[in-house]
Amino acid sequence: MSQEKVTEEKKSVMEGFKAFLMRGNVIDLAVAVVIGAAFTAVVNSIVKGLINPIVGAFGTKDLEKYRSCLEGPCETNAAGDIDHGIPILWGSVLSAVLTFLITAAVVYFLMVLPMSRYLARKAAKEAKAEEEQAVAEAEEILLLRQIRDELVAQRGAAVDGGGSGSSA
Repeated sequence: MSQEKVTEEKKSVMEGFKAFLMRGNVIDLAVAVVIGAAFTAVVNSIVKGLINPIVGAFGTKDLEKYRSCLEGPCETNAAGDIDHGIPILWGSVLSAVLTFLITAAVVYFLMVLPMSRYLARKAAKEAKAEEEQAVAEAEEILLLRQIRDELVAQRGAAVDGGGSGSSA
């Protein structure tokens, strides 16, 4: 009997796990992470292949090499490690900021803006359809009221006409 209980618990855990995985937001999140990782590679290549050379026209080709020495003189060895001094690596900060701005611009202009325009058009169409439906319903109600009033008037005339004819 205890083995049946363990089997039922395993089933319920597996069913719960399956329900968790099948929820839409978990799958959407997984897709977003995968797309985000691929998109990061694209943005990094744009920064390294396009932005850095443009900035390099004014100085070094690699933004990472822009630095200042807080406590000088800054000396590096052949491997690029710092032997002496305290460098401020403002080039890497600038590179990260540019990467962020490019990513934000691409996401906004290629994803957010078109989607918001699409949703606005869709909402406008739905509002127009609802308004047309409301107008049609109002016209239908008005017509039904007119029919009701006409039927009441006909019944009233039939009762009045029938009542006076029977009394005479």
